[in-house]
Amino acid sequence: MSQTVGDFFWHRMSQWGVRTIFGYPGDGINGLLGALNRAGDRFELIQVRHEEMAAFMASAYAKFTGKLGVCMATSGPGASHLITGLYDARMDHMPVMAIAGQQARDALGGHYQQELDLPSLFKDVAGAFVQQASAPAQVRHLVDRAMRIALGERMVTALIFPNDLQDLRYEEPPRKHGTVHSGVGFAAPKVVPYDTDLRRAADVLNAGKKVAILVGAGALQATDEVIAIADKLKAGVAKALLGKAALPDDIPWVTGSIGLLGTKPSWELMMGCDTLLMIGSGFPYSEFMPKEGQARGVQIDIKPDMLSLRYPMEVNLVGDSAETLRALLPLLEQKTDTSWRSEIEANVATWWKTLEERALAKANPVNPQRITWELSPRLPDRVIITSDSGSCANWFARDLKIRRGMMCSLSGGLASMGAAVPYAIAAKFAHPDRPVVALVGDGAMQMNNMAELITVAKYWRRWVNPRWAVCVWNNEDLNQVTWEQRVMEGDPKFNASQELPNVPYHKFAELIGLKGIYVDDPDKVGAAWDEALASDVPVVLEVKTDPEVPPLPPHITLEQAKKFTSMLMKDDPREGHLLVDTARQVLSSLVPAED
Repeated sequence: MSQTVGDFFWHRMSQWGVRTIFGYPGDGINGLLGALNRAGDRFELIQVRHEEMAAFMASAYAKFTGKLGVCMATSGPGASHLITGLYDARMDHMPVMAIAGQQARDALGGHYQQELDLPSLFKDVAGAFVQQASAPAQVRHLVDRAMRIALGERMVTALIFPNDLQDLRYEEPPRKHGTVHSGVGFAAPKVVPYDTDLRRAADVLNAGKKVAILVGAGALQATDEVIAIADKLKAGVAKALLGKAALPDDIPWVTGSIGLLGTKPSWELMMGCDTLLMIGSGFPYSEFMPKEGQARGVQIDIKPDMLSLRYPMEVNLVGDSAETLRALLPLLEQKTDTSWRSEIEANVATWWKTLEERALAKANPVNPQRITWELSPRLPDRVIITSDSGSCANWFARDLKIRRGMMCSLSGGLASMGAAVPYAIAAKFAHPDRPVVALVGDGAMQMNNMAELITVAKYWRRWVNPRWAVCVWNNEDLNQVTWEQRVMEGDPKFNASQELPNVPYHKFAELIGLKGIYVDDPDKVGAAWDEALASDVPVVLEVKTDPEVPPLPPHITLEQAKKFTSMLMKDDPREGHLLVDTARQVLSSLVPAED
């Protein structure tokens, strides 16, 4: 039997080391699916409920393995559904390849059913490399270039296959003019700045008396190096959300997350420093960085386009974080003045007590902070944690103490709702032996995450370790936006846009063969987590939470306080409850604004 284009495609993907594909079928990729079936156990196709979820899973798979993530969809709507998840990968610099079907070549340009201009559709999200195959001999170099560019540039690439091409007999490119003869293989280079630039960076850091370090996802593999640098500089370290697992939170000078979802010690670290070292982070909010001119800056990033983008840096170093820090360390002088470090540690210790007080405060019925506060000491070793966007991300960012060996992530640059459950599913296929916990609000659960519980029900028995739990904050409110309306806009809650129907998520889990747990008593949250984390069946833990507990930023400006106060005069639907339970907490966090 002759080899088809589809057969060759999967053979080539196998040569590149691909084993896992997330996707959904359709007649636009029937030829590829038939060839995938003939490939046998060389691949595992994970059938999702929706193509957007396949792309989110591919992004998360890349995050949790460091390998290429692959997603596949049919022509027309299948291909267009991939886009949001692919943007998640693009915004967080993840290597992902999208495979899409297309209508037959003879029909293209004829306004045919499910005929979309897919090269144009994918051009922005996969701009590094998007190509539509037109001949069998072209497929070899398309695969090789898509793989090498995705891995080498940490970008999204896309390949589009007309359905009639997939079943044609494969032909190698002939040895003649106008053909391309590509090969397999990519090894990441060692990227380190020149010695003169490392010395310039060391001079800036050695001159600093109050050094602050900000780490992101680029520092996830540089834990020991960051600790060594911080100890030599007597610095404190704040973490962007994608870098939450870069340093353990039991280190007393680690200030935790930064930004709107961040901590007060991280805010104080940035506002008080005279020198900033930024490592592998694209943290977007400049208002949480030092004031321009306050601090001298050094930045390390593997991507030159991310340098000096958030803060005007004096020295910009292109390099791998761990390798660059190892080269930089011998050039740094050991600081002996511990006053700055002591101040940071005192702020961190006070903050953890503040978080405990906030988490244990009374609410109606359950304080949303209590969920992650109770989870934190119960987190299993080597757990992988995923979070959705929304108010649950506040509690993920602040209350969970990450230990060495743990992994965690969320939709960072895109900050998309609906990523927590597909991320958690991908985590299990990336590391079937590790426990996984997903944190999600009821808005994202209703949007698209409930359907992917069916994917869990389909596959969980294959996992070596079945411990997989998703916790749903059920507050019947799109809570993050509600509070943004109140504090940032000065508007009362708009019920038509914010209220959500009450859904029994735990009962849906039971309906499809998973374990469901329901909690509406704060004193039972800890026991519920114990039960969920010990279960030999995947769990949906539903907690009825109070929507009127504010996800406060690390500081409240005078302008925000004014808008919050004006909102209280505009007939907010929960005004009485707000006045009693939240106004004091919001206004007591006031700091002067600089306009």
